[in-house]
Amino acid sequence: MGDLLHWLPILVTATTAVLALCGLAYYIAALWAARGYARRVGKTRAAQDVAVASGTALAPAVSVLKPLRGMDAGDYEAFISHARQKYSGEYELIFGAAPGDVAARDAVLRLQAEFPECAIRFVECPELLGPNGKVSTLVQMLPSARYGHILINDSDIFAGPEYLARVMACFSDDQTGMVTALYSGHCVADAKGKIPVWAKIEALTVSTEFVPGTLLAMQIDGGVKFALGGTLAIRRDVLDKIGGLEPLVNYLADDYEMGVRTIAAGYRVAMAPETVATGVPDYRWHAFAAHQLRWLRTVRDARRWGYAGLATTFGLVWAAITVVASAGAVWSWALLSMSLLARIALALSAGVGILGDRQVVRDVWLVPFRDFVGAVLWVWSFGGDDVEWRGIKFRLNKGKLERI
Repeated sequence: MGDLLHWLPILVTATTAVLALCGLAYYIAALWAARGYARRVGKTRAAQDVAVASGTALAPAVSVLKPLRGMDAGDYEAFISHARQKYSGEYELIFGAAPGDVAARDAVLRLQAEFPECAIRFVECPELLGPNGKVSTLVQMLPSARYGHILINDSDIFAGPEYLARVMACFSDDQTGMVTALYSGHCVADAKGKIPVWAKIEALTVSTEFVPGTLLAMQIDGGVKFALGGTLAIRRDVLDKIGGLEPLVNYLADDYEMGVRTIAAGYRVAMAPETVATGVPDYRWHAFAAHQLRWLRTVRDARRWGYAGLATTFGLVWAAITVVASAGAVWSWALLSMSLLARIALALSAGVGILGDRQVVRDVWLVPFRDFVGAVLWVWSFGGDDVEWRGIKFRLNKGKLERI
């Protein structure tokens, strides 16, 4: 017993130190991936600009589908950003919502009045075809789309004026079946004009944790092997080949499924050289935790080995635990300092350098706290398969939603 008590602190210290070193290696690898991605984006943008200047830019006609459920703060400004696109091709905005959703319908009518030059329509979607209400709405909107390319994004996605041009120019060959795009988290103030701390942490999670992991995954996989819900642009013929949208009404991660099915059908998913911003509601703790657990359990369900590997992304947390376990040894403080420096550098590189998210500069001091909360939620996520979505509880089973 005495030997065990003697060796236990040493074993704990060694284990946490190794995990901290793995985390440091992850930060460095993600920084390398972000740097490489920034170079590729610069070249792609330059090539697109040359095509625009020469009049050879690809600009296929596209139907933009935006499913709605009520109206949240910032949604209307997001609608306006889509109506103000600098796009040389034809495009239409199609909004869909349940018949009784007066707020959504009135917002679209207002948009039509303010932008009469833009093709804007509202489609009533009375049926609930499955537990994924968003996809159910999209299924009913799709027949109204007139064009051969479909672009789907959420109601709170804010896009820059060149968004459509940058995304649609990526359909440059027959092998490109889908185009997606990175997104940042944009905090929306509450009714009192304040931004709750959990909303800031949610936005940091998107911009400084999710995006770096995505960039590293792309580097390791040698391309995009998934799709991100902030932008799902797909050719109509490819959508038909993967079975349309109907099979996705039972899935939580419909964006991931669309990307995987597109690749399985023999097509490529491209990452557009453009980013968008998704609105982050005025989260309090419960809503933040429910959303994070839903995301974490979705990732665990889709990519179990990759999910287990998330343990190595909490390098800063492991380094802090190592300081405690080693009773404050000098070398442990050096490890913690290096981990903190690399973590902040990664947050700024991805959040500001790639996404242009200035909120990251304002809230970067919260990154260590975000990582500790993220580690706790990661452990918590192993406690079950239940998720909460818009106040309704489901159980995840092989990607599908089952009502509890």
